[in-house]
Amino acid sequence: MRDTRESRLLLVLLIAIAFALITVDIRGGEDSPVDGARQAAATVFGPIENGVSSAVDPIGNAVTAVRESGDRHDRLARLEQENAALKAELGSDDRGRSRLAQLDRLLSVSGKGQYGIKGAQVIAIGAAQGFSWTITIDAGANDGIQRDMTVLNGDGLVGRVTTVGPDTATVLLASDPDFTVGTRMEGSDELGFASGQGDRPLRVELLNGKAEIKKGDRLVTFGSQADKPFVPGVPVGVVSRVDPSGGDLTRTLYVTPYVSFSKLDVVGVVVQAPKKDPRDTVLPKKPGATPTPTVTVTVTPSAPADGLNQQEQ
Repeated sequence: MRDTRESRLLLVLLIAIAFALITVDIRGGEDSPVDGARQAAATVFGPIENGVSSAVDPIGNAVTAVRESGDRHDRLARLEQENAALKAELGSDDRGRSRLAQLDRLLSVSGKGQYGIKGAQVIAIGAAQGFSWTITIDAGANDGIQRDMTVLNGDGLVGRVTTVGPDTATVLLASDPDFTVGTRMEGSDELGFASGQGDRPLRVELLNGKAEIKKGDRLVTFGSQADKPFVPGVPVGVVSRVDPSGGDLTRTLYVTPYVSFSKLDVVGVVVQAPKKDPRDTVLPKKPGATPTPTVTVTVTPSAPADGLNQQEQ
């Protein structure tokens, strides 16, 4: 429609009629003469309004969700930070408790063997000086550490010191193929030499090829001259396999070491040897046999039936 004088007059007239109808509708209340027209309009346009509302509401909900998601994200982020801090705190506590437990076992071993030790922590592991199974500890010459000293932990023999710096030292682990230590069998005192085999059990050659050895027997260090590099009585491991005796001069055993070489943390360097050989006193207690529970059943004979009693009478 073009903007003419007639069109403007028609627009003014329609607006006046609309205001008049609104006034009549408000004054008439429920008896309004335009109530029927309003209901008809609602019938026609109601579904359209619902459709528009259905289309608009998800958009509004999405906007609200996006607005609230920021708050939820902030809350989740705060919770994640709190959980991470709590886990770090618990992890620190667990590590502290683990180190205390290791230190307690180390002190127990040194007390039983009367070893004078210098405690240290493992600060590095890896190839050093051409060795493939070594660790670095945070104690050195300034702490009284010298080359060819025995290193142990709360479980048993760890290795020997090979290189010493002012504040650190390198330890060759008993699992290294170049490692050899003299051993003595518990009880029988059979002597041999144990060699490392990496992540496999230690290989032990007994000097007596006819020695009676069985799985589960235990070994300790025999000790070296002047107690270097090894002091006596340090637990080595448990026999896990015995090769058949073939009439050779020596007999081969395979020994599972007490020490887990992949989990070293707190260790002790023996800076003072015991005055006498502790023999087998440092070995852990053997696990006791679990008693087999027995059940005793008592059977009480029942009284004879009345019928039988009468027949007998």
